[in-house]
Amino acid sequence: MHQPPRRVGPRVCARDEGPSPRTERSESVNNGLDGAADVTLDLFATCAQSSDGDRETYVRRVADVARWSERVGCKGILVYSDNRLVDPWLVSHVIIQSTTRLCPLVAVQPIYMHPYAVAKMAASFGHLYGRRIYLNMVAGGFKNDLVALNDPTPHDKRYDRLIEYTLIIRELLNGASALSYDGEFYQVKNLKLTPSLPSHLFPGIFVSGSSDAGLAAAKAIGATAVKYPKAPGEEVASDEGVGAGVRVGIIAREDGDEAWQTAHERFPEDRKGQLTHQLAMKVSDSAWHKQLSDLAAATASGESPYWLVPFQNYKTMCPYLVGSYERVGEELARYIGLGYRSFILDIPPTEEELHHASQAFQRAVDLVTR
Repeated sequence: MHQPPRRVGPRVCARDEGPSPRTERSESVNNGLDGAADVTLDLFATCAQSSDGDRETYVRRVADVARWSERVGCKGILVYSDNRLVDPWLVSHVIIQSTTRLCPLVAVQPIYMHPYAVAKMAASFGHLYGRRIYLNMVAGGFKNDLVALNDPTPHDKRYDRLIEYTLIIRELLNGASALSYDGEFYQVKNLKLTPSLPSHLFPGIFVSGSSDAGLAAAKAIGATAVKYPKAPGEEVASDEGVGAGVRVGIIAREDGDEAWQTAHERFPEDRKGQLTHQLAMKVSDSAWHKQLSDLAAATASGESPYWLVPFQNYKTMCPYLVGSYERVGEELARYIGLGYRSFILDIPPTEEELHHASQAFQRAVDLVTR
């Protein structure tokens, strides 16, 4: 098990002792999602993907979704990263330039860039724009992408690598003193980061992963563990000592029948998508991918708001909650009751859809703060 630098684990030394690692501060979403003092939720939207829609209109679409997300009160917006997509850091520049406070949540995969480059990006955003970003640390779940990059690292070892990777980023951002690190995967010697990053702009750090290795990595890093959740009635309480979040889509309306009609219109059954999903399953070693596929059969019937048809038809990678504001709010309240405080929503098709989701979250907060 890796431990934070200067305690146990790979050798880390600095020319002068800098400040101790900054801890993640809980901040409110200023959109009516805050209830009592003990319930503070952080809501994130998701940015449009470059693989979807027109290349000519993509930048405008990114800017539009970012502005919608900020207006509804989201803390930030997830920016995907994989072999098919444009660079997430360049997309994050568009988001920063289109908003005043929204935080890009940048997906970071160790195979794509050195940890120094990530720290330099975070510091540069702070220096150029005075803006904070979040980092969504991803071990890599698409095996074909990793094979194409000649990365045969096994699943759990990828999380070990992610721990070292993120600890280097944290230490570089924590102070101006030079860093030396001697680990299994990374070694740096007298490495110094400039420009420095003001403490209030230190990035929030998430770790994506539903496996035991993913949770262990989040604990070692001191990050928020983000997972694709089971149905609220089947989900277990979040692990004490680590922040917890879920990634879930929401289609909610005042009337539940209208919500389901919208859901079926947006995500119709698609045989081609189902075959693509099945092929993806065969080459994935992702715990969450297998978990959701197993859950899809178990939740196929009944009237549960927990809906996996978009996932089964390869339209998105997260489960959905569908129904009335009250019904979806009840399900969200169960997640909140289990300790989940960060919610990453799917890509919104319209600004109105985000407002509908906000109504469901307000019902959830009302339920847990009675």
